[in-house]
Amino acid sequence: MTFPTKLRNRESLVATWVAMSDPSIAEISAGLEFDAVVIDGEHSTNSLETIAQMARAVDAANATAAVGTIVRLAENDSTAIKRVLDTGVDGVMAPMIETPDDARALVEATRYPPDGVRGVGFGRANEYGEAFPEYVERANDELVTIAQIETESGLENVEKIAAVDGLDGLFVGPADLSAALGIFGETDNDEFLEAVDRVLEAGHAVDKPVSILALEKREIGRWVDRGFDFVVAGVDVDYVKAGGQRAKAAFEDAVGTRDE
Repeated sequence: MTFPTKLRNRESLVATWVAMSDPSIAEISAGLEFDAVVIDGEHSTNSLETIAQMARAVDAANATAAVGTIVRLAENDSTAIKRVLDTGVDGVMAPMIETPDDARALVEATRYPPDGVRGVGFGRANEYGEAFPEYVERANDELVTIAQIETESGLENVEKIAAVDGLDGLFVGPADLSAALGIFGETDNDEFLEAVDRVLEAGHAVDKPVSILALEKREIGRWVDRGFDFVVAGVDVDYVKAGGQRAKAAFEDAVGTRDE
């Protein structure tokens, strides 16, 4: 079963976040059999070229195509979305979705006419034209679109956003949403948790999955218990830092023991 199908079925899914601009990170992540690899195209140095290389890397590590590839966009822009989708990824996540019109624009940008405005052209997604008719026929139904709720306006309109036809899910941006509420980083704050619950209720009311980023073990368990369907469990930068800290601590312990 493909990632888009599992997501739409609201299965419990876990992904990892890739911000470092090296396709090997995406390949390693896919090899660990996460349900999806989320490539950050907003707060990273990733370009369209590195996104394309990462899509290839995920596929190379994952012959069964069970691991999805989602790109977090820099902005909700139809031209950028068209170019990202042509690399062959499974879908996109757009930041700062604040109104139903924003959500409709996102959905339309991922759809070929007459359902949307995506330009038709050759690319990796359709095997450079070899599978062109088949891809055009199925792409509108298969590609994933996820709206990030991370502003006060997005929160205020979240029920209407969730109800937009063709939108596959919602994503809580904890850093931006807490900052917008004036409580940056305070994810235990009652105001933030009330906002989280509102997003969950809005998505689940229309049977759409809701996802969030969690950086620590405690957070992962808390968000799963709260009802999130899809958790992005960590970021590659943190994995590297944690591994380095463990290695350094092991060396310091060994030296300390030797010197006693």
